[in-house]
Amino acid sequence: MPKCHIEPDRLPKHIAIIMDGNGRWATERGLPRTIGHKRGYGAVRRIVRAAGEIGISYMTLYTFSTENWKRIEEASVIMELIRHAARRELSDLQKNNIKLLISGRIDDLPAPTRNQLLANREATKNNTGLVLNLAVNYGGRLEIVDAVRQIARKAADGSISPDEIIEETISGHLYTPEIPDPDLLIRTAGEMRISNFLLWEIAYAEIWVTPVLWPDFTRQHLLEAIADYQRRRRKFGGIGDMTKAGI
Repeated sequence: MPKCHIEPDRLPKHIAIIMDGNGRWATERGLPRTIGHKRGYGAVRRIVRAAGEIGISYMTLYTFSTENWKRIEEASVIMELIRHAARRELSDLQKNNIKLLISGRIDDLPAPTRNQLLANREATKNNTGLVLNLAVNYGGRLEIVDAVRQIARKAADGSISPDEIIEETISGHLYTPEIPDPDLLIRTAGEMRISNFLLWEIAYAEIWVTPVLWPDFTRQHLLEAIADYQRRRRKFGGIGDMTKAGI
């Protein structure tokens, strides 16, 4: 794979990734699907490290969707893997000045996994480097439902008028309103769909799909995605002189 040249002054501020292909990676090798998830954890470690070194400000990883509970045996293994990874990675998060956030219905997670994630979030809250947002027990439609419920309660008690509700109102009630919308959405394993991920937030994101399965995704693939992003003309619905990507 040829080296990719990227321009440091035009990096995407926020990269979101649909980490697809763990199970397929294992199946192709005659291994249990759960082995693929463990190998996928290795890819998470190297890509998060690479993002911090490159200078990415925010990264959101689609870690576990609300639909994944249908895979009963896999789900329990993944929950334990997330708990183990969170405990193991805390020291590295601190060493690399990474701030951890969590998007999703956290309260519905198994207590050991939930408690470890929340402990990591609390421990890293003052870090000032890469913001790593894990979408765990996450669904894009449910995120919007939860936001609408919050706004509806405020409308019911009179703290907001229905006529005052604008796009920023919705954005401000999503799971992580403190981070900007993604500029670049990466999907591995070649599937051409969004899979209920960040439905509100990716309205203007550039999308980059690769056939590479997530356990095989490397720093070089990340650089390739960023280089492609920088070659694009982002117009946000306009037709002006925005001839450079990232403007």
